[in-house]
Formats: sequence, C-alpha cells, structure tokens
Amino acid sequence: MRQVHFHRLKKRYRPWVWGLVVIVVVALIGVRAAEHLQASALTTRQNQTSKVTKNRPAKKFAAKSVDKHKAKPKTAAPSVMRKPIDWHQPSETVAYPTITSAEKVAMRVNLKKQRVYILINGKVAYTMYASSGVNNLTPKGHFQIGTRGDHFYTPSEKMGANYWTAFSGTGYLFHSVPVDVNGNYLPKEAAKLGKEPGSHGCVRLSIPDAKWVNENIPTGTPVDIS
Repeated sequence: MRQVHFHRLKKRYRPWVWGLVVIVVVALIGVRAAEHLQASALTTRQNQTSKVTKNRPAKKFAAKSVDKHKAKPKTAAPSVMRKPIDWHQPSETVAYPTITSAEKVAMRVNLKKQRVYILINGKVAYTMYASSGVNNLTPKGHFQIGTRGDHFYTPSEKMGANYWTAFSGTGYLFHSVPVDVNGNYLPKEAAKLGKEPGSHGCVRLSIPDAKWVNENIPTGTPVDIS
C-alpha cells in the first residue's frame, strides 16, 4: 500500500515539477539576456563619448593653458635711494658696502645728476647724493684720493665742513654739508644736497656719507669727475 501511494503522488506532481524547471530556465535566460543588452549599451555609449572627445576642438583648453602660463610683466626693483633726501642720513636705505684690500675701488662724480657713485670691481655698489660747485667750479677730470681730516673752516667763505677727503692735485674735497664758525650745520645750504650745486668747488655729501668716505675709501682710489 505504501509503494502504490508514493507512486501516485509522483505522477500527480511531475507536471508541476517540470513546469517549475521551465520557469527557472526561462528566468535565467532572461537575466543573461538583460546583462548582455546592458553591457552592449554601455560599450556603445563609451564609443560615442570617445568619438565626441576626439573630434572636439581644443581651442578652449589651449586658451586656458595660455592664460595660466602667461608671463607676468616684470616690475621694476624698488629704489634704495632715500626719499625725501635727508642730509642727516645715509643716501641709501641699505648698508654701506664692505671694502677689502682685494677689491678694486673707484669713485665717479656725475655733476649733471649731482650724484657720487662708489664702484667696486667695476660695478656701482653705492650711490650718494651730492652738491657740487656752482658755476662749474668743480674741476672735471681724473684724480686720486689723497689726504683727509675731521674738520676745517674757511673764514673767507664763512663756512667749513666735517669729514673732509681731498682728491690730490687740487684744493677740492669731498666733505659733509657745510657748518658755520661754531660748527653748526647750515640747513639752507644742506637742503641743496642731491638737487643743485652749492659749493665753491668741493663736493658736498650727507654727514654719514662724508664720514664713511673719510674712513673707508683708500688713499690712491681713482676719482672720475664729469
């Protein structure tokens, strides 16, 4: 009786089993087909994007690249000359140059610009405001640094100066802005520094500049005045 009962159940559910198998197979085939279609669509989209990118003009990218790497205009280096001119102070806002025995030193006086240039090894190392002789009284030519001293006063001119340094072969000097008989600086005369001639032939400098020249420029240093 048990064998007959089992056999009947098997025959009864056999169509349902086969139907379920068919459904599962169809579902799997549908899933694979969907995956294939999705992959094919993605490949087609990538190919289209690649073609558009290749054919797209590169003008915009080139323009951005040029703007990004466009050379910036060079700005002029800030001047180190002290402005406004102050005859109490060094002419430049940087330190005076250091001079060693191994270096070639020279001085150049520009009467038109009212400037004195300190040259080291042929290059301008420092620029000083100056005031030369009125009516072209400062001699032009090639000279050398000679004797020096701390102070002088000329009664006939009713003025003197400090930190004088002579260019040999002449009676003319580099020295500070002028002082009176009591050693007081004369502001009206000092105000001409770097702007206009004012002396009787000597080359006036600011107080610190004159002192530095007096203490640092070697005897025999060439001086060119033009």
